[in-house]
Amino acid sequence: MKKRYILTFQPDNINIPITYNLIKQFDIKVNILNADLTSGKTGHLVLEVDTEEKILNQALNFVEKQNIKCHELKKQLDFKEEKCIACGSCTAVCFSGALSLNKKSWQIEFNHEKCVVCGLCVKACPLQLFHLEIDQYV
Repeated sequence: MKKRYILTFQPDNINIPITYNLIKQFDIKVNILNADLTSGKTGHLVLEVDTEEKILNQALNFVEKQNIKCHELKKQLDFKEEKCIACGSCTAVCFSGALSLNKKSWQIEFNHEKCVVCGLCVKACPLQLFHLEIDQYV
């Protein structure tokens, strides 16, 4: 079972090797999708994990015992497609391939599965049609 989570670290627990522990102790496949971690500041780590539900629950309990907030990401990015003029600015910065230009319809297509929640499209869009929904979890 694959799920995505955002982990929020406080300045005093940012040095905990959380991904190492998830892999070593729980044998979980971990894919780091995005990280914003700086010593002395609150940090965020977006992970995609792949394991059985029972093991996942044990791992989440472990994370929370480390005083790291953990919230499941169900919707990462809000894109107002109906207002898009298909300028391509977002596709130019989307290294994951989540945003692409359909060459038949000339419309921007968004694939949620490929999105790594990097936020580059938010900054690139001249019409500000993208909004990261992770703010509600932090």
